[in-house]
Amino acid sequence: MLNQIFVSDAFAQTSEVAAAATSPEFSFTSFVPLILIFAVFYFLIIRPQSKKYKDHQLMVDSLKVGNKVITSGGIIGVIKEVDTKENLFEVEIAQDVTVKVIKSHVADIVKKEEKKTKK
Repeated sequence: MLNQIFVSDAFAQTSEVAAAATSPEFSFTSFVPLILIFAVFYFLIIRPQSKKYKDHQLMVDSLKVGNKVITSGGIIGVIKEVDTKENLFEVEIAQDVTVKVIKSHVADIVKKEEKKTKK
């Protein structure tokens, strides 16, 4: 007799859980944290990285012969030739010493520092 009481209580509890699981509000609210995490991930990681990539691409496209550059390997040199077919720069790192560098591996342009005038 007691066994039947406990079994009927168990069935009653499962029907309440099943009713809660099939309600539309429950399924929508379970996706809200996932959507918020994706939005935070997009604005903190994906968007800044794509902006940085576009800025680097504009910098590489603006390079020309005579610019002093730093490669991603840390080599500093002056661009002597631009090979658009193979997507390369020929960079002079010392007198009569040139190396070929892939355009995307140019990290930065070395700016000429303005001479400070003493007042």
